[in-house]
Amino acid sequence: MNFTELAFHPQVMAGIQAAGYQTPTPIQVQAIPPVLEGRDVMGLAQTGTGKTAAFALPILHRLMQGGRGFVRALVIAPTRELAEQIHESFSVLGADTGLRSVTVYGGVTIGPQVARVKKGAEIIVACPGRLLDHLTQKTISLSRLEILVLDEADHMFDMGFFPDIRRIMQHLPKQRQTLMFSATMPEEIRRLALDVLSKPVTVQVGQTAPAATVSHALYPVKPHLKTALLLELLRHTDTDSVLVFTRTKHRAKRIGEQLEKKGFKAASIQGNLSQNRRQEALNGFRDGTYQILVATDIAARGIDVSQVSHVINYDIPSTPEAYIHRIGRTGRAARSGDAFTLVSDEDVDMIRAIERVLGSRIKSCAVEGFDYDVPVPKNNQEFARPPRQAQPRRKPAAPGRGVTSGSRPAGQAPSKAGDSRPGGRVARQQSGQGQLGGGALQPKRGGNSRRGRS
Repeated sequence: MNFTELAFHPQVMAGIQAAGYQTPTPIQVQAIPPVLEGRDVMGLAQTGTGKTAAFALPILHRLMQGGRGFVRALVIAPTRELAEQIHESFSVLGADTGLRSVTVYGGVTIGPQVARVKKGAEIIVACPGRLLDHLTQKTISLSRLEILVLDEADHMFDMGFFPDIRRIMQHLPKQRQTLMFSATMPEEIRRLALDVLSKPVTVQVGQTAPAATVSHALYPVKPHLKTALLLELLRHTDTDSVLVFTRTKHRAKRIGEQLEKKGFKAASIQGNLSQNRRQEALNGFRDGTYQILVATDIAARGIDVSQVSHVINYDIPSTPEAYIHRIGRTGRAARSGDAFTLVSDEDVDMIRAIERVLGSRIKSCAVEGFDYDVPVPKNNQEFARPPRQAQPRRKPAAPGRGVTSGSRPAGQAPSKAGDSRPGGRVARQQSGQGQLGGGALQPKRGGNSRRGRS
């Protein structure tokens, strides 16, 4: 099948050709026809499979018919980076259509978003928290909405956005087309699908498995030596560009700073950064200004860089699915890639779970010449948080004055700044009772640690 067989509107076809698309990906082949027919769709697909175009192209095709100047399609995404990426896809693919797309998310002033919406937009790509602010303030109307897309549904659940999603649903017309995409299908996603989809067509591409071009390795190490081992790995490995994943935004920031001090071209991306600084770090990673990007799982949503040679898990992810998501950013487009994971004794259960998904054991490695026996310092500050600054106590508002509970002055940023809470609801990692010694996880001393691109 090719795109001409899908019979898109000529102006949409012009966008397809301008984007250089030639042959639809498997998720596009399966999803586009039922979406064009107006059916609800449940799509199961990993990041990087082409699912954005699988819903963007039929939406653009449909919106070529009908009114202009009001919101007809809404895409809800978990993070602002992903929202911007989806918006960019609409802009490129719909360049000749005259249809307008607007992004809506927290962490930036609400006023310019209100102005852009008032100018007339047919497509809104939004994060849940800020969208609720607009709906509450009546600066966005969804009363004439025709198509709803919930993208990365599993990650919206991980971030605690499902209550917001259900509140948003109350503002939507009951008669609409709904598309939902998720990489995994836990019970919570099934329940949401039952609530929001009507007789959906289910399309699924591939199983939860990594690219065959990715090589995996474990590096057992004591927690207080992780940063030192990371530095040694980076010095002794032939890399193009490296994504380093951490569990918390504080740790991402700290490691990024430590790498910079050691002379690496490194940046970090995490929820506390302003949108401009986040975008600067992403752009710098894409164009080679930064060779290393340190990120949390949530902050990394929307990163689509084809040249990533290595993914390093400074902290092991909380689920096997999260591991697959992380390493899916390397080994793309038939290129080889490496996934290194720094592990400690308490990670043994999660390692076994990941190996079950991979269908094989992951080999353990050691960096030659690294001192694994350095004792824990008496004042160990490896994972310490900086002290909080004392905040002045607020005087209570006088009766009958001030902001009422549950409200917010117009234009004030929401409490969910950026809609990308890296420290949001993440399943607790299982604590292993076993030890790493005496088994397959024990590093082999003296082995070749110079694992470059295969």
